[in-house]
Amino acid sequence: MPLNWYVLRSKPNKELLLWEQLKLRNVETFYPQIRVQPVNPRARKIKAYFPGYVFVHVDLEQTERSVLQWMPGGLGFVSFDQEPALVPESLVKAIKKKVDAVNASGGELFHGLKRGDLVEIQSGPFAGYEAIFDTRLDGHERVRVLLKLLQGRSTKMEIPAGFLERKAKPRR
Repeated sequence: MPLNWYVLRSKPNKELLLWEQLKLRNVETFYPQIRVQPVNPRARKIKAYFPGYVFVHVDLEQTERSVLQWMPGGLGFVSFDQEPALVPESLVKAIKKKVDAVNASGGELFHGLKRGDLVEIQSGPFAGYEAIFDTRLDGHERVRVLLKLLQGRSTKMEIPAGFLERKAKPRR
Protein backbone atom coordinates (compact mmCIF):
# COMPACT_ATOMS: atom_id res chain seq x y z
CA MET A 1 0.00 0.00 0.00
CA PRO A 2 1.43 3.41 -0.89
CA LEU A 3 1.97 6.33 1.44
CA ASN A 4 -1.25 8.19 2.16
CA TRP A 5 -2.28 11.17 4.24
CA TYR A 6 -4.42 10.56 7.32
CA VAL A 7 -5.52 12.73 10.22
CA LEU A 8 -4.81 12.04 13.88
CA ARG A 9 -6.95 13.71 16.54
CA SER A 10 -5.19 15.22 19.52
CA LYS A 11 -6.26 15.87 23.05
CA PRO A 12 -7.37 19.48 23.64
CA ASN A 13 -4.42 21.88 23.18
CA LYS A 14 -1.99 18.96 22.69
CA GLU A 15 -1.44 19.22 18.94
CA LEU A 16 2.14 20.39 19.42
CA LEU A 17 2.92 17.49 21.79
CA LEU A 18 1.46 14.98 19.33
CA TRP A 19 3.37 16.56 16.43
CA GLU A 20 6.63 16.38 18.42
CA GLN A 21 5.98 12.71 19.32
CA LEU A 22 5.41 11.90 15.65
CA LYS A 23 8.61 13.72 14.62
CA LEU A 24 10.59 11.75 17.24
CA ARG A 25 9.38 8.56 15.54
CA ASN A 26 10.39 9.90 12.09
CA VAL A 27 6.80 10.02 10.85
CA GLU A 28 6.20 12.56 8.09
CA THR A 29 3.71 15.06 9.43
CA PHE A 30 1.92 18.25 8.56
CA TYR A 31 0.84 20.44 11.45
CA PRO A 32 -0.56 23.64 9.92
CA GLN A 33 -0.04 26.69 12.13
CA ILE A 34 -0.84 30.33 11.49
CA ARG A 35 0.34 33.59 12.96
CA VAL A 36 -2.24 35.58 14.87
CA GLN A 37 -2.28 39.01 16.45
CA PRO A 38 -4.07 38.36 19.73
CA VAL A 39 -5.70 41.17 21.69
CA ASN A 40 -3.77 40.08 24.79
CA PRO A 41 -0.04 40.68 24.10
CA ARG A 42 0.93 37.72 26.31
CA ALA A 43 -1.23 35.25 24.38
CA ARG A 44 0.22 32.83 21.85
CA LYS A 45 1.30 34.37 18.57
CA ILE A 46 0.94 31.08 16.66
CA LYS A 47 -2.04 28.75 16.74
CA ALA A 48 -3.17 25.56 15.07
CA TYR A 49 -5.05 26.09 11.82
CA PHE A 50 -7.07 22.95 12.62
CA PRO A 51 -7.21 22.75 16.42
CA GLY A 52 -7.22 19.15 17.56
CA TYR A 53 -5.75 17.61 14.39
CA VAL A 54 -2.36 16.66 12.90
CA PHE A 55 -1.86 15.17 9.42
CA VAL A 56 0.39 12.10 9.01
CA HIS A 57 1.82 10.64 5.79
CA VAL A 58 2.26 6.91 6.29
CA ASP A 59 1.77 3.46 4.80
CA LEU A 60 -0.58 1.77 7.27
CA GLU A 61 0.50 -1.69 6.10
CA GLN A 62 4.12 -0.92 7.07
CA THR A 63 3.43 1.19 10.16
CA GLU A 64 1.90 -0.25 13.30
CA ARG A 65 -1.49 1.48 13.45
CA SER A 66 -1.82 1.21 17.23
CA VAL A 67 1.53 3.00 17.74
CA LEU A 68 0.17 6.07 15.96
CA GLN A 69 -3.30 5.79 17.41
CA TRP A 70 -2.31 5.81 21.09
CA MET A 71 0.79 7.96 21.37
CA PRO A 72 1.02 10.73 24.02
CA GLY A 73 -1.30 13.61 23.20
CA GLY A 74 -3.29 11.60 20.66
CA LEU A 75 -6.84 10.32 20.52
CA GLY A 76 -6.62 8.16 17.41
CA PHE A 77 -7.36 8.47 13.72
CA VAL A 78 -10.25 10.33 12.16
CA SER A 79 -12.13 7.26 10.94
CA PHE A 80 -15.28 6.15 9.19
CA ASP A 81 -16.57 2.63 9.88
CA GLN A 82 -13.39 1.92 11.92
CA GLU A 83 -11.20 2.69 8.88
CA PRO A 84 -8.86 5.71 8.95
CA ALA A 85 -10.07 8.32 6.49
CA LEU A 86 -7.77 9.08 3.56
CA VAL A 87 -6.97 12.72 2.86
CA PRO A 88 -6.24 13.47 -0.81
CA GLU A 89 -2.74 14.76 -1.54
CA SER A 90 -4.30 17.65 -3.47
CA LEU A 91 -6.19 18.77 -0.36
CA VAL A 92 -3.03 18.72 1.77
CA LYS A 93 -1.24 20.80 -0.89
CA ALA A 94 -4.15 23.27 -0.99
CA ILE A 95 -4.09 23.61 2.81
CA LYS A 96 -0.33 24.19 2.76
CA LYS A 97 -0.78 26.87 0.11
CA LYS A 98 -3.56 28.58 2.10
CA VAL A 99 -1.57 28.50 5.37
CA ASP A 100 1.49 29.94 3.59
CA ALA A 101 -0.67 32.72 2.10
CA VAL A 102 -2.23 33.56 5.48
CA ASN A 103 1.18 33.69 7.16
CA ALA A 104 2.68 35.74 4.31
CA SER A 105 -0.11 38.30 4.66
CA GLY A 106 0.80 38.87 8.28
CA GLY A 107 -1.41 36.29 9.91
CA GLU A 108 -5.06 35.60 10.40
CA LEU A 109 -6.09 39.08 11.49
CA PHE A 110 -4.52 40.85 8.53
CA HIS A 111 -1.61 42.73 9.96
CA GLY A 112 -1.92 46.31 8.78
CA LEU A 113 -5.69 46.34 8.27
CA LYS A 114 -6.89 49.82 9.21
CA ARG A 115 -10.23 51.44 9.92
CA GLY A 116 -11.83 52.36 6.62
CA ASP A 117 -10.15 49.60 4.57
CA LEU A 118 -12.41 47.81 2.08
CA VAL A 119 -12.94 44.09 2.82
CA GLU A 120 -15.08 41.31 1.39
CA ILE A 121 -17.00 38.88 3.57
CA GLN A 122 -16.03 35.35 2.45
CA SER A 123 -18.21 33.18 4.71
CA GLY A 124 -21.49 33.22 6.57
CA PRO A 125 -24.86 34.66 5.57
CA PHE A 126 -23.29 37.83 4.12
CA ALA A 127 -20.69 36.05 1.97
CA GLY A 128 -19.90 38.05 -1.16
CA TYR A 129 -20.78 41.43 0.31
CA GLU A 130 -18.23 44.23 0.52
CA ALA A 131 -17.85 46.02 3.83
CA ILE A 132 -15.65 48.61 5.49
CA PHE A 133 -13.36 47.46 8.29
CA ASP A 134 -14.09 49.29 11.55
CA THR A 135 -12.14 47.68 14.43
CA ARG A 136 -10.89 44.52 16.12
CA LEU A 137 -12.90 43.44 19.14
CA ASP A 138 -11.72 41.94 22.39
CA GLY A 139 -12.26 38.25 22.70
CA HIS A 140 -12.14 35.49 20.18
CA GLU A 141 -10.76 37.12 17.03
CA ARG A 142 -13.85 39.06 16.06
CA VAL A 143 -14.05 42.29 14.12
CA ARG A 144 -16.64 44.96 13.48
CA VAL A 145 -17.39 45.98 9.92
CA LEU A 146 -19.78 48.48 8.36
CA LEU A 147 -22.04 46.86 5.81
CA LYS A 148 -24.21 48.87 3.41
CA LEU A 149 -27.64 47.32 3.30
CA LEU A 150 -31.00 48.90 2.58
CA GLN A 151 -31.13 52.44 1.23
CA GLY A 152 -27.35 52.80 1.41
CA ARG A 153 -27.29 52.91 5.21
CA SER A 154 -24.22 51.43 6.89
CA THR A 155 -24.96 48.85 9.56
CA LYS A 156 -22.39 47.76 12.15
CA MET A 157 -21.86 44.00 12.25
CA GLU A 158 -19.62 41.81 14.39
CA ILE A 159 -18.22 38.77 12.59
CA PRO A 160 -15.28 36.36 12.97
CA ALA A 161 -12.10 37.85 11.53
CA GLY A 162 -11.57 34.71 9.46
CA PHE A 163 -14.67 35.57 7.41
CA LEU A 164 -12.92 38.60 5.86
CA GLU A 165 -10.59 39.06 2.97
CA ARG A 166 -8.90 42.36 2.19
CA LYS A 167 -10.02 43.87 -1.10
CA ALA A 168 -7.40 45.28 -3.43
CA LYS A 169 -7.34 49.04 -3.53
CA PRO A 170 -8.56 50.40 -6.85
CA ARG A 171 -5.81 51.72 -9.11
CA ARG A 172 -5.95 55.33 -10.11
